[in-house]
Amino acid sequence: MVVIETSLAGCLLIKPKVYADARGYFYESFNQRVWEQETGLQTTFVQDNEALSNYGVIRGLHYQHGEAAQAKLVRVLTGKVLDVVVDIRPDSPTYGKHVAVELSAENKFQLFVPRGMAHGYAVLEDNTRFSYKCDNYYSKEFDRGVFYADEVLGIDWRIPLEARILSEKDMGLPSISARAERESD
Repeated sequence: MVVIETSLAGCLLIKPKVYADARGYFYESFNQRVWEQETGLQTTFVQDNEALSNYGVIRGLHYQHGEAAQAKLVRVLTGKVLDVVVDIRPDSPTYGKHVAVELSAENKFQLFVPRGMAHGYAVLEDNTRFSYKCDNYYSKEFDRGVFYADEVLGIDWRIPLEARILSEKDMGLPSISARAERESD
């Protein structure tokens, strides 16, 4: 696999080695030993999640706060998404900055989202299956988020406004500045 550091420290784009021939393809989506060797990280994943969505769905920007903080390794099994990571680490030089990467069943890229970053994605094709590994268990008590369309973030979700589909929860998330004020209390 090829590991590429994004503009956000610790956020890694993973390009797997894919073996393809007339029968189809094969690749190792995760191998603990290779992961540690190539990334230098000793991450232990404890939970796998999968979501199915259609074009226009935007999920996020989510994160787990405090003792429930999570790192994630995300990928697309079918379809395509624009995957977005926002640095919400208060002392980070890239605080409030984001990266956006297209992940698809075709390119097989994965993105490692370290703890201290908010994560979301826009679904660019119908019947998209999104899968991710977490290094900590989900906790409703520590579930947090940032409003996906916060103007300060300036994210181009690549979905026209009239085609966007969001949950009520995601529509009600605070701006990045309101989130920072709430968590500093």
